[in-house]
Amino acid sequence: MTSRAQAPDRTTDALHPVRAGLLREAHADAEALLSRAGREADALLGRARAEARALLEEARRQGEAEGADAARDLLVEARRKARSRTLAARREAYEELRREAAERVRELRATGGYASLRKRLEHRARALLGPGAEVREHADGGVVARAPGRRADLSLTALADRALDRTGAEARSLWEP
Repeated sequence: MTSRAQAPDRTTDALHPVRAGLLREAHADAEALLSRAGREADALLGRARAEARALLEEARRQGEAEGADAARDLLVEARRKARSRTLAARREAYEELRREAAERVRELRATGGYASLRKRLEHRARALLGPGAEVREHADGGVVARAPGRRADLSLTALADRALDRTGAEARSLWEP
């Protein structure tokens, strides 16, 4: 279990400007990704709605020919399909956003500041789990630390996922009508 509460120390204070800068960059990247994902989601939703309208129109025509009961059954199925496609489009757009965010943060490994970032993440892991924590580099960048009974995942992909999760309703609003 990772301990989130800790007393402020000089390391935390010294890292504040760096974290703030990283957060600004992450927010800017997230905004750009959210914007792109929003446009893609709008396009996917537009296609799903058009298809749903076509399905509904077809259902109406068949219902007139086959009777009110048959029309009701088709409309229910058309709405279910439309809802299913809408949800699938939303899920696809969100997963694409997650993949893009993870890819972008993994690119940090190729930057000149990565060594410093990794060192800061290692210090943060030790601050969370104690000086005796075993800290290892994660394959995607960042670090993972272990201490008896506890674990801290400060990998770049985990940090990107947490940042995206914190956007919560803000990210979900991209797919709402």
